Amino acid sequence: MAEEIAGRDLSILGLFHHADIVVKCIIIGLLSASVVCWAMTFEKLIRVWLVNREIKQLEKSGQTGTLPAAKSSGLVRAIIDAARTEWTEGARDGSTGEVRDRLELAMRSATKRQLKSIEQGLPFLATLGSAAPFVGLFGTVWGIMNSFTAIAQSKDTSLAVVAPGIAEALFATAVGLAAAIPAVVFYNQITVALGRAADRVAPAIVGLARSLSRGGVEGMN
Repeated sequence: MAEEIAGRDLSILGLFHHADIVVKCIIIGLLSASVVCWAMTFEKLIRVWLVNREIKQLEKSGQTGTLPAAKSSGLVRAIIDAARTEWTEGARDGSTGEVRDRLELAMRSATKRQLKSIEQGLPFLATLGSAAPFVGLFGTVWGIMNSFTAIAQSKDTSLAVVAPGIAEALFATAVGLAAAIPAVVFYNQITVALGRAADRVAPAIVGLARSLSRGGVEGMN
């Protein structure tokens, strides 16, 4: 038995093949979570990029006092629709300052909803980043327990016999770290990007609200 253990394949596939069923399930679960993490990250990064592009359009509109293009979509479209709805429901009544405040509030709410929609799924990245190392560590502890049991049965404590089982157990920790590190990095990056987007869009909304309160929104289609 000692010769069989010492001659195990120590490649990644070999380590996975000889691992305990519990360790295998943990590794598969962590790898699946990592795939979801990467897919979600790419989706969020694309949406953040689109939002930043739309914010540039809003910033230009706020600086020039002109309305965004009528065929705009995404964040710009949501802000235009919110302004039109608020205007239709009676925001035009009152002083210019009151109209501006109502329009600004409506557009801020629309912006918040758009950014919140991008934030959906980010708690998964945060949870994965914090929990994956401990899940991998659990797999390592479980694998080491089984390795020591096998060593006791073989009655051979040479390094050649101990090393394969320990390597299989530590493989779970490595997978846990591989899943956690990107999740933490991407969560922080996306969160910061959304915060900066919110800070950038605020002055543009103020400029748009000022322009709309003076000229109205009837021409926005």
